[in-house]
Amino acid sequence: MKQNLILVALFLISMAACTSKSQKQNMNQTNEKFQVVELNNTAGMKVKISNFGGSIMSILAPDKEGNFGEVVLGFDTPEEYLNGNPYFGALIGRYGNRIANGKFELNGKVYELARNNGENHLHGGNIGYNNVFWDIPEYSENAVKLHYLSKDGEEGYPGNLDIQVTYTLTENNEIEIDYLAETDQPTVLNLTHHSFFNLKDGGKSTILDHELMINAYAYTPVDVGLIPTGEIMNVENTPMDFHTQIPIGQRIAEDYEQLKMGKGYDHNWVLNKNANELTLAARVYEPSSGRTMEVYTTEPALQFYSGNFLDGTDKGHNGILYPFRSAFCLETQHYPDSPNHADFPSTVLNPGEKYTQKTIYKFGVNP
Repeated sequence: MKQNLILVALFLISMAACTSKSQKQNMNQTNEKFQVVELNNTAGMKVKISNFGGSIMSILAPDKEGNFGEVVLGFDTPEEYLNGNPYFGALIGRYGNRIANGKFELNGKVYELARNNGENHLHGGNIGYNNVFWDIPEYSENAVKLHYLSKDGEEGYPGNLDIQVTYTLTENNEIEIDYLAETDQPTVLNLTHHSFFNLKDGGKSTILDHELMINAYAYTPVDVGLIPTGEIMNVENTPMDFHTQIPIGQRIAEDYEQLKMGKGYDHNWVLNKNANELTLAARVYEPSSGRTMEVYTTEPALQFYSGNFLDGTDKGHNGILYPFRSAFCLETQHYPDSPNHADFPSTVLNPGEKYTQKTIYKFGVNP
């Protein structure tokens, strides 16, 4: 199925070249052509977004000298995303993160999903939302709305799921991501965004000198397959403690079982918050550029990933080969494998309900 999708997409590419925002003639095309929208604000920030995977391809943000530079990993053209990549900048679903053994039970029925991460299901399966064309029903200078209808049975999930995601670039150098979804059958849903950030140089060097704060006192430990054990563990006196800002690399090599399992950080932090409040989840500071990034979310958790599977084989912007740990991800989410843990916050969406969430990535500088 995946091979057929790629062949169809390659045929469509031959029928229509990628167009820039200024060249678009018809924004009502659906799932037929690559489209790229560039968002701008008066502060000079630029964000490029593709309809393939709903991916953020590029973010140009200022440093402490006022110079704009790339702060995410990605490719120069949307066609390059067809060849497979570590989810650079993509929208992720139907279920972000992992589901154990590729199955879950809902209302007495067991649903079988693709096992695309060892024995487990990851980021929606073989053809997740990162590998489909989204519609672009409308866009403006500073916002773009994307739409996708995920059909009943797609990758094994029940229900026709109607999804809207809106990216907005504000005058305060914030990228706001607003999610809205509805279903016609009970289903599980955990949408997230998967940009790979490097605030120093867009991926030329490691992120180990970036200083990170995560607004959490607990995390969900994992087994060897990176599936939560079901425990909620306090981070105190462990390398998982980021409640005060420290360099990412300060404790990443410690002799700690959870770091060995993830080959570094690849874990879910339980955020300090109440219900669906929009609150600060994390803050990052890169000393040489002075760039900062704050993450705000209505979601209950955050996956911090330290680029442990980047290996120098992904050739990205301007031919850069992204080395080991050259980026970090901060994915706002519900807990991994929640459908198989009754005591985790529920990810069930029923007909008549509306799934909504908001995440903000706010960029700034320290002198």
